[in-house]
Amino acid sequence: MKGAGELRWFDAPWFDTLAPLLDELSPLVTAADWPGCRQQLNRLALERGVLNARSLPLSFIDPEDARDMAYESHIWQTGQVPTRSGEGAWHDFFNALIWLTFPRTKARLNALQAEAIARDGVGARRGGLRDAATLFDENAALVVGAPGPWLAAWQRHDWRSLFVEQRQAMPAQWRVLVFGHALLDKLRSPYKSACAHAWTLLVTDSPGLARTGAGADTLAPVPWTAQELAAIDQAAASRLNEQTLARGHFLPLPVLGVPGWWEANNEPSFYADPRVFRPLPAGNRQPESRSA
Repeated sequence: MKGAGELRWFDAPWFDTLAPLLDELSPLVTAADWPGCRQQLNRLALERGVLNARSLPLSFIDPEDARDMAYESHIWQTGQVPTRSGEGAWHDFFNALIWLTFPRTKARLNALQAEAIARDGVGARRGGLRDAATLFDENAALVVGAPGPWLAAWQRHDWRSLFVEQRQAMPAQWRVLVFGHALLDKLRSPYKSACAHAWTLLVTDSPGLARTGAGADTLAPVPWTAQELAAIDQAAASRLNEQTLARGHFLPLPVLGVPGWWEANNEPSFYADPRVFRPLPAGNRQPESRSA
């Protein structure tokens, strides 16, 4: 684990699922060659056979070439994802990387959004399903874990139990993958209060659990394998629906609090900040979890 002052945006652990893509594309994004980056993203999408939910090949296009329709409807109808080169380029770049890494989950989210638009129209407000799907798309973290006491501690916002008392057991119980592309963009410049909407996938044989890295830091996981990410992508996509996207299914996760992700959280006092690690609001409904 690197210290906070040594972190480069592409080294940080919250980018670990995107590491192979970032290694390949970082020269282009460092040079702000966004058109060139879009060209390479299209090559990767073609090589990986990425499709939308209508089985159309996915591609990333200049927004000026998009049809005059709602963003999600355009992706659903054409397979083309408007991807900016100027302002907003980083946001759209991370969106493209998530499409390449979790194509089934992204396609399912897009289908839910497009179906809601076709049914209800665009309107001044998105509506419950589109709001929830957007929240997931922009700010979700996927938490893959085996059933255990860690989840109950998290549901009651017992941060000390979750992150201090159960800290060393975490690698064998649960792991975090940052999914939301807006959250990834924010985490290029990490700050303590950055918070994900976490969505748990409970499985009995969880991909990537207890695969810790070598050395003294036992909280440092080894990289995800392509097979593990594909299994998680399939599991998440198969569970996404209007019911499981309800707000009660999300848990707050201050990202810099994940053990092994930020040097400062080695100190228990890091979690004693109620502005970030907030107590459970009175009367708050407990979220439900999905099991594989």
